Amino acid sequence: MLGDDYEAILAEARRGSSVALGAIYRDLFPSVLAYLRVRAPADAEDLTSDVFLDVARGITRFAGSEGMFRAWVFTIARRRAIDAARRRARRATDVVPAEVLEGLVGSDDPAREAVEALETADALELVRQLPKGQAEVLLLRVVAGLSTEETARALGRRPGAVRVAQHRAIRRLARMLERPDPEADDA
Repeated sequence: MLGDDYEAILAEARRGSSVALGAIYRDLFPSVLAYLRVRAPADAEDLTSDVFLDVARGITRFAGSEGMFRAWVFTIARRRAIDAARRRARRATDVVPAEVLEGLVGSDDPAREAVEALETADALELVRQLPKGQAEVLLLRVVAGLSTEETARALGRRPGAVRVAQHRAIRRLARMLERPDPEADDA
């Protein structure tokens, strides 16, 4: 969260400051990428880049609080994921999943990164097994850190519906953790 610096960073970003845009990118990139890895796994990295290009292009037109800003960014991410799904439906191709390519990139501490990636991958795999609406609410609330109202705004839903979907998602995840077989969850 940008916190107390939000207004100053937003003002600088509107003036085209690469430092301010970088601060926004560093703050939101991990959660946008995690959200898109569930919504559009094959295209997550490309879509995340597109989201931040859209943010940079449209930031001069944005006005609102930090929470509203985060909701705006995730609305862009959601729309990009929907567009990607439509494109995939029109032209079916075999895309190499990002997870396959990630193993080819070197790092400073591969053991630590491997453990973190496994934990994140396991959590995202569980979320992928949720119904689409529940997964989306959980991602926006937990990964993106949006409030109930901001999530509702981003999804075009009512806050009560968001709370119910989040509650159901958490209950379903708890059952999935008790029983690893997702098909057994439908009982």
